[in-house]
Amino acid sequence: MAVVTKISVQKRNKSRYNLFLDRGQGEEYALSVDEDLLIKYGLKKGLELDEEHLMKLVDEDEQKKAYYLAINYLSYRMRSVEEVRAYLQKKEKEERHIEAVIKQLINQRLLNDTEFADAFIRTKKITLMKGPLKLKQELAQKGVNAATIETALESFTVHEQIDQMVKWLEKQTKRNTKQSSQAFSDKLANQLLTKGYSRQIIMEAMKNVDVSKEADAEYEALCHQGEKVLRKYAGKYQGWEYQQRVKQALYRKGFSIELIDKFLSQREED
Repeated sequence: MAVVTKISVQKRNKSRYNLFLDRGQGEEYALSVDEDLLIKYGLKKGLELDEEHLMKLVDEDEQKKAYYLAINYLSYRMRSVEEVRAYLQKKEKEERHIEAVIKQLINQRLLNDTEFADAFIRTKKITLMKGPLKLKQELAQKGVNAATIETALESFTVHEQIDQMVKWLEKQTKRNTKQSSQAFSDKLANQLLTKGYSRQIIMEAMKNVDVSKEADAEYEALCHQGEKVLRKYAGKYQGWEYQQRVKQALYRKGFSIELIDKFLSQREED
């Protein structure tokens, strides 16, 4: 049996208290406990505690520490259940304490994967312009279950996706690019794919935006690309094969045969 000889508040954390006990060999520091446990167990000077009560006190205090770690982790932004679990595991907390803390946080509505998924989609689709497929992938990585994700994504309608992509495409078309209209269009479509939009909806959005260049701008882009291709194949091929290699390379870059022939004819005249 141990007797509480002194209780003192910690200097750096006023909500924790140091307990000193006498087990028959004089006073010594035993452990620190949270203020809630101090009140719950009525800890005071002169109180007798057996080893079973001391072990229970230590165990509950460890769970309290895990709880406060989770609260601090949640103070920066919303988290999924799995994110909190992984964080506490990283902090080497016992599994039974982790699960107890998660249950407590869910009951207190401080953890809710449905609300987390809704907020995540609402924020990311606007600030980072991420499509449903990307959002779905990222939420799955955070441990949110598939059913919850699908329900949350219902708020991200096809109409909203198209409207979002049209605004983005209109901004991109203002950029000066040395690519063909076709290559530029393909590039934009691929960028939207990587952002997590489906190909079908991307095509619908692109119908609403004209990404083609004016004739002069298209020819200027061809001249820019053409000069690079000519230099690349110069010395490697000659005559008809040289012309065909250049034509094929420029055609793959999205330029029309008519425009390519015009460029090569102009080049021969020069």
